[in-house]
Amino acid sequence: MSKLRVVFMGTPDFAVPCLDMLIQEQYHVAAVVTQPDRPKGRGQKMTASPVKEYAIKNDLMVLQPEKIKTAEFEKILIGLKPDVIIVVAFGQILSKTILDIPPLGCINVHASLLPQYRGAAPIHWAVINGEKTTGVTTMFMDVGLDTGDMILKSEIPISDNAITGEIHDHLKETGANVLKETLILLQQNKAPRIPQDHQAATYAPLLTKKVEKIDWDRSALEIHNLVRGLNPWPGAYCHYQNRVLKIWKARIHDADVVTTRPGRVVRVTTEGLLVETGCGVVELLEVQPESKRRMMARDCACGYCISTGEIFG
Repeated sequence: MSKLRVVFMGTPDFAVPCLDMLIQEQYHVAAVVTQPDRPKGRGQKMTASPVKEYAIKNDLMVLQPEKIKTAEFEKILIGLKPDVIIVVAFGQILSKTILDIPPLGCINVHASLLPQYRGAAPIHWAVINGEKTTGVTTMFMDVGLDTGDMILKSEIPISDNAITGEIHDHLKETGANVLKETLILLQQNKAPRIPQDHQAATYAPLLTKKVEKIDWDRSALEIHNLVRGLNPWPGAYCHYQNRVLKIWKARIHDADVVTTRPGRVVRVTTEGLLVETGCGVVELLEVQPESKRRMMARDCACGYCISTGEIFG
């Protein structure tokens, strides 16, 4: 049985293992579609996506449309004659015309156990919400947002202290494995089509500054989950003396103690800062003052003279 002819669409690091799997399994990758180069860092240097960099290293054709839903680009895709289009964290919505191009359909690798956490930031929200498990789902794409029929799922646990970066790295490898199994079934005409229960759907919208800001009225558990859910990007934050203080690592010191002033520093410890919440106390362990490097919270307390009784906003 000859290997499928594939067009691969993806942009971030999460998508690279899936592309690597296609290469290792000797699928015919007709083209790689990724987002245009973007300015990045303090110098705003134009930077290629991780998928583009990997594709170039492997001598694959790279296409970078600013907008994928144009008649011109749709014509290019038709000319590539893919058996299947594979989409992994691409970053643009496909038109009905594009979805109808490949005879075997468009397959998406999504980083959640659908129908939970449809949308742009499923890993972040699973951790923020304190989920105990997450996973990867492959599905046949349709015109909705992550609403297509499911093919395969693979589940992984989320430990109480796991950060989004750790779950991301686990899931990107899981995604490649699930995609490999999916394509075998697809080529054998054995891929299941499992409709999603739309009534059970939850959503994982883009992260905003409002989401990232710590609300000290929330419980110690909720704040702990927010901090680890936003690590390593974009980071949870609060304000200290009208300046941003990012919180990169924290732990629950006491989940149930009665508190009187959320955001108040209770004590400087040998490792960090104890801070009251709406229910319980958290210990801040790693922080980053505005325009400074990350540091241990204890060192920050000493360097910035943070003392008992001060209030984080």
